[in-house]
Amino acid sequence: MSSEGAQQDGTGTGTGSAAAGDRTVRVVLVDDHRMFRTGVQAEIGETGRTGVEVVGEAADVDQAVTVITATRPEVVLLDVHLPGGGGVEVLRRSAAMMADAERPVRFLALSVSDAAEDVIGVIRGGARGYVTKTITGTDLVNAVFRVADGDAVFSPRLAGFVLDAFASTDAPPIDEDLDRLTQREREVLRLIARGYAYKEIAKQLFISVKTVESHVSAVLRKLQLSNRHELTRWAAARRLV
Repeated sequence: MSSEGAQQDGTGTGTGSAAAGDRTVRVVLVDDHRMFRTGVQAEIGETGRTGVEVVGEAADVDQAVTVITATRPEVVLLDVHLPGGGGVEVLRRSAAMMADAERPVRFLALSVSDAAEDVIGVIRGGARGYVTKTITGTDLVNAVFRVADGDAVFSPRLAGFVLDAFASTDAPPIDEDLDRLTQREREVLRLIARGYAYKEIAKQLFISVKTVESHVSAVLRKLQLSNRHELTRWAAARRLV
């Protein structure tokens, strides 16, 4: 996936919508697909109609942290899979802003992925909710306002993952080994374990073969494994394949 330039806008007032009254919620869009960001902006960013004001955009982790710090939005719409470490890394580097009692920045994951590990990973990282990209514009606006108010919002099927992971006394323990890996490293790990060649992984993830090799080396080092066969067994034992 290609990285694109960050965009920052100044603070505006907006006129609010019928649903939101005179209130405006300031939002930053974080996704590495420019066309998707443009679509979301067109769908929810007409402030007078929706009450949502898009004050910035970013395409990777570093850009996201820079834009979020500069604009201090109320809500960040965050993709899970991002260059530079993924949505979890954005959350980690934004922890102080999330904890700010006066002006908390809240995160709502907006992703094509509905994998349980992705959902649990970002919620563990501090996101207030997780919705998939099949959500309608109206529902997304409602989700933004609810998250801005401190509510937790999930697409219906995904709520079960969170309940299983956090509400059940039988929930599995945190996998510290897996948590050492970045989101991109997990993606590469999963594809390696499924038998993909480096060239196939590079094509699927829109990265170079050299970058794939670097990610594999990092995964082997972090997990203290020697080769891709051990890596495959490790992934299979955790049902990541």
